[in-house]
Amino acid sequence: MKFNLLNRKIHGWVSVIIALPVIVIIATGLLLQLKKDVAWIQPSEVRGTGNVPEISLEKILEVSKGVPEAEVETWDDINRLDVRPSKGMVKVRAQNDWEIQIDLQKGTVLQVEYRRSDLIESIHDGSFFHDYFKYLVFLPAGICLFCLWLTGLYMFFQPRYARWRRSR
Repeated sequence: MKFNLLNRKIHGWVSVIIALPVIVIIATGLLLQLKKDVAWIQPSEVRGTGNVPEISLEKILEVSKGVPEAEVETWDDINRLDVRPSKGMVKVRAQNDWEIQIDLQKGTVLQVEYRRSDLIESIHDGSFFHDYFKYLVFLPAGICLFCLWLTGLYMFFQPRYARWRRSR
């Protein structure tokens, strides 16, 4: 079988085989590209007062406990703190994906919203389904997509190169 024919057959079949994981990667990647622009994906940042943190970690925990959606009782219920001194606020990300934005000077709640970007990211890399799924489906799909890109470039440039050689 000629290389060009084999290349086209492989290109076609691999495209069909990896179609589902690749569409998931593309769709979630597009959403992640828009996360700073679409509040539904990731809450927009609300500016606090000042730019010097004046509240303690204990105060941050206390304020977080007062937000029922976040279900914060102890530090174990908090995934991370994202301190933004230049914006005068701290983002408290609870384990249940709720985000509390707290003013760093007054200690008041600026905003409480559900954060979907982490969920979308875990779907994007396949870890949402299972670590085995990530490595057995999404990683090979990414490698195959790279190979499709290479073979597609070959299929694009090979006839042009052949025409160029014939014209010389």
